[in-house]
Amino acid sequence: MTRRAVSTASAPGAVGPYSQAIVTEDYVFCSGQVGLDPASGVLIEGGVEAQAERALRNLAAVLEAAGCSWADVVKTTCFLVDINDFAAFNAVYGRFMPDPPPARSTFAVAALPKAASVEIEAIAVRPRA
Repeated sequence: MTRRAVSTASAPGAVGPYSQAIVTEDYVFCSGQVGLDPASGVLIEGGVEAQAERALRNLAAVLEAAGCSWADVVKTTCFLVDINDFAAFNAVYGRFMPDPPPARSTFAVAALPKAASVEIEAIAVRPRA
């Protein structure tokens, strides 16, 4: 199996020893994205909705850099600091997802990097050439 790292300036750089995504022959494994502005590296303001939208846009940029789109995503994992934000998060998330949407798990967690309210990771199947 070959694997290569994906990197794009259109999404925030990794804040630790990990890649934005890893591509194999068949899959793209995207690291979690939070609501950081890619240019400044600063967490955007506006609560869970604004952070969810930015995280989804960041993830879309990583997918694009890997040659994929939301239509290729088969699974997402979502992390919320406050499970009471589920409905607000879900409304934003739904605007980005194709039909049928990917499988998903959503968890409440104690904290996220950079004091983010939401983090989203994805697995995509690479389109065949």
